[in-house]
Amino acid sequence: MRVLHVCAEIYPLLKTGGLADVAGALPAAQARARCDARVLVPGFPALRAGILDQRLVAELAPAFGAQAIRLYCGILPDSGVMAYVIDAPELYDRPGNPYADANNHAYPDNHRRFALLGWVAARLAQGLDGSWRAQVVHGHDWHAGLAAAYLKAAEHAAGRRLAGSVFTVHNLAYQGNFPRHAFVDLNLPAYFFDVDGIEFHGQCSFMKAGLFYADKLTTVSPTYAREIQGSEQGCGLDGLLRKRMGDLSGILNGVDDTVWNPALDGLIAAPFATGTMRGKQTCKAALQQEAGLAIDADALLFCVVSRLSEQKGLHLLLAALPEIVQRGGQIMLLGSGDAALENAFRDAAAAQPHAVAVRIGYDEQLAHRIIAGSDVILVPSRFEPCGLTQLYGLKYGTLPLVRKVGGLADTVVDCSLENLDEGLATGVVFDTFDAAAISAALRRACALYKRKADWKQVQKHGMQQQFGWDAAAAQYMALYARIGV
Repeated sequence: MRVLHVCAEIYPLLKTGGLADVAGALPAAQARARCDARVLVPGFPALRAGILDQRLVAELAPAFGAQAIRLYCGILPDSGVMAYVIDAPELYDRPGNPYADANNHAYPDNHRRFALLGWVAARLAQGLDGSWRAQVVHGHDWHAGLAAAYLKAAEHAAGRRLAGSVFTVHNLAYQGNFPRHAFVDLNLPAYFFDVDGIEFHGQCSFMKAGLFYADKLTTVSPTYAREIQGSEQGCGLDGLLRKRMGDLSGILNGVDDTVWNPALDGLIAAPFATGTMRGKQTCKAALQQEAGLAIDADALLFCVVSRLSEQKGLHLLLAALPEIVQRGGQIMLLGSGDAALENAFRDAAAAQPHAVAVRIGYDEQLAHRIIAGSDVILVPSRFEPCGLTQLYGLKYGTLPLVRKVGGLADTVVDCSLENLDEGLATGVVFDTFDAAAISAALRRACALYKRKADWKQVQKHGMQQQFGWDAAAAQYMALYARIGV
């Protein structure tokens, strides 16, 4: 089956979050299963430069504010997956990240920048590349939400079926909503701006377009698929999601074993595995030294690798820092986001430099060293579609301490007495999103750390969990088959 994944970023070339990890790993896993999976990405500088052996596929007429549009096809490094890249310098060749300028202000023409992405995806299902035509167009998050809409518009015009479509929600809270007047720039039929279409409270919603027009909908964990059908986490789209519940499924993200594997990871101080854990102590000492923390093998070392936002529950963690330090623990945080949280964590590190270390920004290599060297990884999210860092923690024997929500609930088993007795525990899980609950979870983590035999049992069981991409790839391929293309 010929499948086109449509996404705004892809690891290892361009990454702002977990979406890039998924886009880099899922097509490769499908290719291993003999699916002809390819990707389509915008021509951001890092993607234009990083895709290998590019050949020109097509030159397109001016559209969406771009005068010169060319479509190239090349090869993604490492995976060897074929990738299409849209070269439209007027839209994509800009400073800052893919979505905002250097001052973190969203580009005012983002609706046109990502409309072009969806429009080209639909064209690739209509024969734009004479040597390859997509049978399934698989859009990822709001940036690719219009792909299904353009495909549906083309089918209406042609009077026949062209291809199947799948839309995956990675985070429903980010919806790609634009003012009503933006609709005139999208080159869609007028009747598409309707409650039964892309209209959402008077705006154009790219997320709603994907949810309304795609044949099948997925999100990145079974629990999140249930949660977004309710008002608390439905972000105003829960009614549509309930209406389409028969087409919605949750498929858990995986971990790319070629990237995240402590036995083979060249980015960490020493390799280790379940039978030979000495290297993890080497990684811990190296991290403590690099971070400026007291070098203490017995100190319980917590870590955070995350966007700094209210969603991630980091204000709860900030309030809990004194308790971590009081109990003899340490913490290393890597992330960026909310300016107030950034400053608060910086202040905490300045006040307790031997117990609290903070690095503002994102560094993929440092993330490996942090997760390998820490004892506990903290993910106290208000909501979490899947989460990947807790999966990395499990792989590296770094026990996840998480809130029981979304993909965190699906992947971490609490160290209750009964779960310890039955050998099921893989971490620490708490329920309510408040300071008392995270404080109790921290106390339980500290108590477990003192019980060395139990700690090692939980650590070993966590490292033995299987969250590879092959299982997810097989579920997606079964879903494609049910579309009937």
